[in-house]
Amino acid sequence: MNETPSSDTAPIDWVPVFRTSTDYEAEIVRDRLSDAGIPAVIENKRDHAFNLTIGDMARIRVLVQADYEEEALSVLRTVRVSDDELTRLALEASPLDPDDPTLLELDAPNDDEAGDGPDTPADRS
Repeated sequence: MNETPSSDTAPIDWVPVFRTSTDYEAEIVRDRLSDAGIPAVIENKRDHAFNLTIGDMARIRVLVQADYEEEALSVLRTVRVSDDELTRLALEASPLDPDDPTLLELDAPNDDEAGDGPDTPADRS
């Protein structure tokens, strides 16, 4: 009697929706899908020991659950913001957000500013 244990959950089918040979590109795609609420994983078959970047030894795929395949492909087909648009938005953005609570820490004097600590080698003698 060799029975396999029963499971309450069916195995998840993963399907590839993106192929590349660079780690960072796969991570960007995975993050983009994740931001859209689509669970995604990276399957990396790249041989890092020899840093091969061609053929099957360099294959990196982004996989999603089969139920999300069409939605994922739709997200990846949508028009992204152009480099010019990103540059324009970055230049228009204020580097300091007045509502950012971490900026309060920058305004608070620390011990060195109060004159309690050494600021220059001459002060240390």
